[in-house]
Amino acid sequence: MTVTAAFGRLESVLVVDDSVVQRAHAVALCRALGARTLHEAGNGREALALLAGLERLPDLMILDLEMPTMDGSQTLEALRNQSIDLPVLLASSREIPLLDMIRDIGGVLGLRIVDVLQKPLVLEVLSASLRDKWPRGASKASFATLGLGAADLTAALENGQIEAHYQPKVAVKTAAMVGVETLARWRHPVHGLIPPSEFIPLAERAGLMDALTLRILSEALLQGADWQAHGLHLSIAVNISPTLLTRPSLPDEITEIQQSFDFPAAQLMLEITESSVISNDSVPLGVLARLRIKGFGLSIDDYGTGFSSLQQMARIPFSELKVDRSFVHEAHLRANREVILRSALELASRLGIKSVAEGVETLEDWRLLQKLGCDTAQGYLIAKPMPGSELREWHKGHKLRKPELAAAVESSNAARQGTA
Repeated sequence: MTVTAAFGRLESVLVVDDSVVQRAHAVALCRALGARTLHEAGNGREALALLAGLERLPDLMILDLEMPTMDGSQTLEALRNQSIDLPVLLASSREIPLLDMIRDIGGVLGLRIVDVLQKPLVLEVLSASLRDKWPRGASKASFATLGLGAADLTAALENGQIEAHYQPKVAVKTAAMVGVETLARWRHPVHGLIPPSEFIPLAERAGLMDALTLRILSEALLQGADWQAHGLHLSIAVNISPTLLTRPSLPDEITEIQQSFDFPAAQLMLEITESSVISNDSVPLGVLARLRIKGFGLSIDDYGTGFSSLQQMARIPFSELKVDRSFVHEAHLRANREVILRSALELASRLGIKSVAEGVETLEDWRLLQKLGCDTAQGYLIAKPMPGSELREWHKGHKLRKPELAAAVESSNAARQGTA
């Protein structure tokens, strides 16, 4: 396969760089990768003006960081403020820690940062980056342009369009599947499958999160009971809306649902973001205490992304610590990420609770988790979220793949011992 053939959908690119020479070089590389339409801008302000006049957004923006008038970081903020949604590849000759910091800023802003590459760009490196990380078919209509609102989401809940998908979780030591995380999807009859990143904010604004959460919980436990009937005994994790924690009746409501499906309480893990209970309100704390008394597991989700993680761990009886993907993926390449990941896993071990790492996308991520003693992992290396009806078939294929993951770990251990 030629480089050009690998990127048949990379039709248009916007290169933003104040250096005429570097800009021309990037344009030439994109042409070699099959791009037919190339746009150029000398700084962020020029790029925004150009984008405003286009009928269709480019498939990719290659953005320099150091530019006059409006630099790369300011351009990222402007893209967010103007709701311009297109994949961005950052390119700069500056040091890697600074590039990583700018990438993280882009992620916080909710932008799609494809990769961070050092200049001068090299064809093989750019090709590999786009092959592995560029979101093909990225120029899609945003949720806002679909014309959907609270009434549509309410109808979707009533008509069964909101469905649960499941992402497998596997034991790092053995690669055996031990559980799933439940994730909501909206299967719209016209617009197809809409991801939660699009409709959850609408549900929050419309006051529909409680109904959505309880609907997904019921569907997940119904599915879990079916799996158990077929010999597949898995823990099921469900994200709990922060507003639900203000309802003193929540422990009884969840217990009623759990018992109606005869699903073991100990196998239900309720994931709570640390921001859900950041205040000193006694109601959420009392709700969490009662949930643990009733035998349900409690997981602190996205650990490390807020400012009160340690405080929450000290006062709430969590049974699981879930490390956010921002500290897991490519941690082997970034010393600060690995330090935070290591400390989180050590904290879980010392507290006697299970550790889960999300965002595992490569064998390198997997090997590092094995080395650091993580209990459980989930991510695209293992599997993407899928309908419940597909899980048993996926599990059959995963059994065949387990030796491959074990071999990867063993070879990694042997390599380390050989260099010790």
